[in-house]
Amino acid sequence: MSEYLWSELCIVACAEAWRGDGEILASGIGVIPRIAAALARLSFSPDLLITDGEALLRADPAPIGVPTASQNGHAPHAVIIEGWIPFSKMFDVLWAGRRHIMMGAAQLDRHGNQNISCIGDWHRPKAQLLGVRGAPGNSVNHPCSYWVPRHTTRVFPERVDMVSGVGTDRAAELPEATRRLHEVRRIVTNLAVLDTGGPAGTLRVVSLHPGVSFDTVQSCTGFPLAQAAPPAETAIPTPEQLRLIREVLDPSGLRHLEGLAP
Repeated sequence: MSEYLWSELCIVACAEAWRGDGEILASGIGVIPRIAAALARLSFSPDLLITDGEALLRADPAPIGVPTASQNGHAPHAVIIEGWIPFSKMFDVLWAGRRHIMMGAAQLDRHGNQNISCIGDWHRPKAQLLGVRGAPGNSVNHPCSYWVPRHTTRVFPERVDMVSGVGTDRAAELPEATRRLHEVRRIVTNLAVLDTGGPAGTLRVVSLHPGVSFDTVQSCTGFPLAQAAPPAETAIPTPEQLRLIREVLDPSGLRHLEGLAP
């Protein structure tokens, strides 16, 4: 068995969210999701479209933390550009459902409603965060997954303080034409992988990371969790996936900064 780090296990678990997606734009927001999207492209979903973090679609996913050719005037190898997608065109992709994004979350409730806006009462919050940003459109118009590096009751409360990304309960109240592309695909944390396959679209544990029990995950969650029968064990990285992560996608080791052990 190859030795792996917890961050590498979580990268592989995040990458699995894009398995079978076909020719769509894979958008990973943050270090772990971005590496994961590129790993999915190189491992098992070759039709995924991957950006350089700006406006170019690359056939060879750009290493994270390494300056691009446009920034430093040269590149260590030939860069293969597949296309160009400026910000104005991103909305055409988004509204057509041809994208799958993995975002972060300050809070996620039992129906997968996401909060990245504020903590506490809206009129007098304890902490101001990002605002809703593009979360409402992202979560309604195409598949959306989440990466949570710290699985705690603070991140998984019974009810989020403000809804930024739309969960299953709110989506169910929308007209069919509005909700037809809504999907909360996967929620990957440092403890487990969840989806919204529980009763009435609630969160369900589908796999537990090696050595983590369901009771541990439940104790770190502020509401009752459903579970697959029984939950699988999250797949560990293969030797080839470890090579891609360490040598190709994150040679600078930025993944180490998240410190993800349970």
